[in-house]
Amino acid sequence: MSRFGHPRVHHRLTDSTNARARELALAGAPDGTIVTAAEQTAGRSRQGRKWSAPPAKALLMSAIVRDLTRRDALLPLAVPVAVAEACERFAGTDCGIKWPNDIWIDGRKLSGILLEGRPQEGWAVIGVGLNVGTLRDEFPEELRETATSVAIESGADPGVEAVLDAVLASLELRLADPAEAILEAWRERDVLLGSRIQWNGGEGTANGIDGDGNLLVETDSGRVALDAGEVHLLR
Repeated sequence: MSRFGHPRVHHRLTDSTNARARELALAGAPDGTIVTAAEQTAGRSRQGRKWSAPPAKALLMSAIVRDLTRRDALLPLAVPVAVAEACERFAGTDCGIKWPNDIWIDGRKLSGILLEGRPQEGWAVIGVGLNVGTLRDEFPEELRETATSVAIESGADPGVEAVLDAVLASLELRLADPAEAILEAWRERDVLLGSRIQWNGGEGTANGIDGDGNLLVETDSGRVALDAGEVHLLR
């Protein structure tokens, strides 16, 4: 039996799959439990921003992972690699990763990932929002130039369930990989490498990631390593 999807809790409408998955995790739900939804009213991406998607047009999924150890320190890198690889099967083009874990195609966001949980207690929730069948005019107007979907990129809608199956299979494989393989795969998809970026507190040129997944940035005063936060490309 595969690691993820047994059991699965599906909601036609919920506030947030991550919120529901955290409740299940606190109640003792096993490793591999997933929560999916056709629509969310309070879906969140990183930094507390709302995740917006038309009903049944996006993959809205959260998965519980348990028994985390030091070996799983690169979970925040392994997850976007897995999602990017799954997306490439349907989008028909390469997917990049914007540090720390947004999936991009040609500068437009295809998927966002939100990890939450209690690592000190050995568990986390992996949240994935992935635009599958959304067409350009179905995005909010302010997102039409910065967001994309599988359907936009490939010209076809493979369906949310097919993409879910691919993401779960890819997660299972990548979460079992050694650190060296995860780092190599992430670095191959680094869309910020060599770009000028800005963050709350500084500006510089992105220079890849270190072995812990920190973003390395060359600034006028030397190299810094960012371990969290939001960075923006300077156009």
